[in-house]
Amino acid sequence: MPGERIVIAGGGAAGFFAAIACAQARGGKEVFVLERSSQFLSKVRISGGGRCNVTHAALDPRTFSTRYPRGERALIAALHRFSPEDTIAWFQRHGVRLKVEPDGRMFPVTDSSGTVIDCLMFEAKAAGVQPLARKGVEKARRNSTGGFDLTLSDGTSMSCHRLLLATGGARTLGGPQIAETFGHTIEPPVPSLFSFHISTPWLRSLPGVSLANVELAVIATKLRQRGALLITHNGVSGPAVLRLSAWGARLLAEMDYYFTLRINWLPDQHESALTGELRARRETQPKRQVASDPFPPLPSRLWGQLVHAAGIPPETIWTTLSRSQLLELVRLLTRCELLVEGKSLNKEEFVTCGGVRLRDVDFRTMQSRLTPHLYFAGELLDIDGITGGFNFQSAWTTGWIAGRAMADV
Repeated sequence: MPGERIVIAGGGAAGFFAAIACAQARGGKEVFVLERSSQFLSKVRISGGGRCNVTHAALDPRTFSTRYPRGERALIAALHRFSPEDTIAWFQRHGVRLKVEPDGRMFPVTDSSGTVIDCLMFEAKAAGVQPLARKGVEKARRNSTGGFDLTLSDGTSMSCHRLLLATGGARTLGGPQIAETFGHTIEPPVPSLFSFHISTPWLRSLPGVSLANVELAVIATKLRQRGALLITHNGVSGPAVLRLSAWGARLLAEMDYYFTLRINWLPDQHESALTGELRARRETQPKRQVASDPFPPLPSRLWGQLVHAAGIPPETIWTTLSRSQLLELVRLLTRCELLVEGKSLNKEEFVTCGGVRLRDVDFRTMQSRLTPHLYFAGELLDIDGITGGFNFQSAWTTGWIAGRAMADV
């Protein structure tokens, strides 16, 4: 319908991508992006340490969907409609070449999120999208034409034929409240992707130490993850911790982030074989001090602290290491238990678990099943992925589908 006005609430990745998809698909529509803050695409700017992790190179949609603790089933068909491969092609067509890093994450070759932001802003302007900052959508109600009358945060009002809510995580106010006024259920928001606070002194003495592969488990649960780990001033972080926090977001919130974390520092080493190898050092290097003879691939600083935590005096050599000391060292190497007493949100990948209940949204169009002409995209939905580009991909996918649907294409 010529002259239709479309309003997108939220100037983030999903909102901008939806606006561009809608405006490029069909002219004759007024497409507005309303952003509550003074800056568009702020999360894009800071993501990936300022480099913007655009997507991930696991290109098969079904495989890709398994990286979402919440939203996997709903996203399978959606990712077939606009896949990671489509994302890569779209950005490259619009002048943003991407590169793949060894872990599969994809960044612009410039290593600058500004490249992505400039592209989205340019394409939005070229397509006739009208971005308006400092204008959040506070309230929405249906009008007699089947559209919406909006009350904005600056005190003004606006009407539109179609409304897309892409306001970000459900911790924000406007989007969830508007969704609820139209009958949608909001799954309670809790943090996802966070690091763990651990006050154990010997661990706190190792900030900056990293390991490429450990195995983590939360005692008395089924939560398990393997991958890289970073020891911080506050405890532990890194990909394995962030993935564990994503899969366990609700359960760990119920525990009030107070639980016992078990770490296997050598997950590729069987416990009995490790015991044998350490015992063999009594023969191969009997006079070496245990504390200064680390077991690869453990960093020497970590090894020294584990030896100390096992109650082994620093002057102990392999031939004088007692059986009980050796077994305690093996236990700490393979079943090290540490008390977690809180969390910190990962500043680059702050993500919320929770949002609009998925069964009330038609993922063929991202339109509400309860209210015609109301659409959803991005993190406002109860969808969240692990770290590595998966959350941006769900934003591109749901935004593109919603944008095309609002253009009636």
